[in-house]
Amino acid sequence: MLYLTLGIITSVLAVVAFTMFGLAVRQIVRTVNVGRPVEAERKGPFGQRLTMAIIEIVGHGRMLKRPWVGVAHWFVMVSFPLLVFTVIEAQGEVFDPHFHLPFIYDWTVYGLAIELIAGASLVGILGLTAYRVLNRPARKGRDSRFMHSKQWTGYYVEAYIIGLLLAIFAIRGLKVATDTFPFPVWATPISHAVGAVMPGEAAVADPAIALIAAFKLIISYAFFMVLALQLTMGVGWHRFIAPVNIYFKRNADGSPSLGAAKQMMNKDGSAPLDFEEADPDEDPFGAGKIEDFTWKGLLDFTTCTECGRCQSQCPAWNTGKPLSPKKVILDLQRHAYEKAPYLLQGINAETLAEKPDDSHAGVDVLALLEKPLVGTEEEGGVIHPDELWSCTNCGACVEQCPVDIEHIDHILDMRRYQVMVESNFPSEANTLLKNLENKANPWGMSEDKRMDWIEELASQENPVEVQVVDDKLDADTEYLFWVGCAGALEDRAKKTTKAIAELLDIAGVKFAVLGGMEACTGDPARRLGMEYVFQMLAQQNVETLNEAGVTKIVASCPHCFNTLANEYPQLGGTYEVVHHSQLLAKLVDEGRLTPVESIDENITYHDPCFLGRHNKVYTPPRDIMAKVPGVKTQEMHRHKERGFCCGAGGARMWMEERIGKRINTERVDEALTTNPDTVSTACPFCQVMLGDAINEKKSQGEAKETLEVVDVSQLLLRSIKGGKPQEAEPADA
Repeated sequence: MLYLTLGIITSVLAVVAFTMFGLAVRQIVRTVNVGRPVEAERKGPFGQRLTMAIIEIVGHGRMLKRPWVGVAHWFVMVSFPLLVFTVIEAQGEVFDPHFHLPFIYDWTVYGLAIELIAGASLVGILGLTAYRVLNRPARKGRDSRFMHSKQWTGYYVEAYIIGLLLAIFAIRGLKVATDTFPFPVWATPISHAVGAVMPGEAAVADPAIALIAAFKLIISYAFFMVLALQLTMGVGWHRFIAPVNIYFKRNADGSPSLGAAKQMMNKDGSAPLDFEEADPDEDPFGAGKIEDFTWKGLLDFTTCTECGRCQSQCPAWNTGKPLSPKKVILDLQRHAYEKAPYLLQGINAETLAEKPDDSHAGVDVLALLEKPLVGTEEEGGVIHPDELWSCTNCGACVEQCPVDIEHIDHILDMRRYQVMVESNFPSEANTLLKNLENKANPWGMSEDKRMDWIEELASQENPVEVQVVDDKLDADTEYLFWVGCAGALEDRAKKTTKAIAELLDIAGVKFAVLGGMEACTGDPARRLGMEYVFQMLAQQNVETLNEAGVTKIVASCPHCFNTLANEYPQLGGTYEVVHHSQLLAKLVDEGRLTPVESIDENITYHDPCFLGRHNKVYTPPRDIMAKVPGVKTQEMHRHKERGFCCGAGGARMWMEERIGKRINTERVDEALTTNPDTVSTACPFCQVMLGDAINEKKSQGEAKETLEVVDVSQLLLRSIKGGKPQEAEPADA
């Protein structure tokens, strides 16, 4: 009677659980489809995307950035599909404790696989649970990457897995004790160890097997029912949804969704948005409401596992600002699942005005439907403006996310709506946009100032002549040197520009510059959200470059490098683009540049975000420093993929930093722990931001008076020329 009762109860629960789960999957699919269409490239090629998804999931590359956590999670992940066999077996065991699966029940390989995976998973999940407890928000505050996560869901899922694994070994142990276990000791040592302390009498063991099997089934079916009732429980749902999200990531080659900013697409996602023909009432100018995101965006929100890796790496969060990439995604997720049921019923503000509906007890449907995505607490916004404008676009969140959520794309979409539709953005950025529109550079300086550095080079003790493109590049010109606004107009960055020009001249590389014809690439405008100004500047530059016959470009600014290489192809400008550190490292390897003078300094290198994370250029700058005699390098704690931003990206260079600790100060504090004589980098924005923070530290007596920030090109030139280069005084701005 016991077995029949348990069998009926668990069978009914199975039907209920899987029915609820199926309906929940349907609801998630319908909610995701509330979003706009995605670009066609995300849907293929099928074979490449499937292969990429399998490699990323099985390889667990993102998770292994934290090695022991990654290994533990891998075993827990693998256990999910493999241990399904034990759940099926349990459904038979509640009816008959001696039930076994056909064919494979006595295969030693099967017994060994279950033993290894279940044992490793148990160790892994206990370790992960302990990690969650030790790093809980109540204990570690903002340092906890689980802050803003729903705490009970994580503990519930971990408790379920622990209960399931303990039940597996308990049943196996009872079978060992009753001598009905078909696998040898060497293949199943844990099961035999458990069996050594289990009762061997069938009268006791058989009902125990059925009861434990029922427990295993009940907690498993309860898990599916809880998921069905909690559609936003990412820590549980991600095992089903993450593979789909990874498959539809932006890049089919598996690389993170970094580099190029997401293009603005028309209403059906079939083509890039044409501003001359766009209809603001139909075409999405960014995201002003949840349904303005694409369905991939809504899938991102659904997939979030609440692990907090993005949050733990975010420079804004780590310096006391309100932006948490995880919280942004979870807030958008919550809003989407609150609003979608009404949208799916065809209910909107207009229909409610025509026919008021009081059937939604306790819910202010109109307020929900008209809730702004971005707004203060008083305005009822989903995302606070301080969160939105704190983002530096550094890419740390996207790099770390194990399920390929594209945080920057969604932040950028919201910025676009705020800038282009609402005209609601930090006041300092208004000056930036005016300068870009009127003077084609962020500082609003005249175009003839772009030539000052050339005159300074020509007036040196050892003058260097720089060719300026008049109409077409000469046939023997190898590279167009893209100087960039900072490199041409900012005094500290101009030193880098002159160093690069000298080095190219020494190496015999024929290069030319556009001079006054060069305009800002548009990166600050695009990252701010003003796509229209970006396209205006970009199209102007593409036309200039194409008319000049440019095919190869060397850029000193990683932001220019990223825009020219990854974003200009969207507008018909396809060039072979290298960063100056890549070209200089190649020239050193070829023997065309030979560092000879010893520079006996301790140097720490700062990875620019748009050179490193966005474009995976980590080695060339370090190779250059390694070839300079006397240099001793010391890496900061956060470097390469986990490098910490200087605070300039995402147009933040031209916005005030009023909340929390300044990001550049945080980075310099970390640099100072290496006791450097010099901080090296490969980006003019980083050079300015870190230089400002170092000057502040000097004024407070917290840094050596001789400490400076230099580009790797400046270090290389010093070594080649036998000391610091003699330069003419810069012209007055």
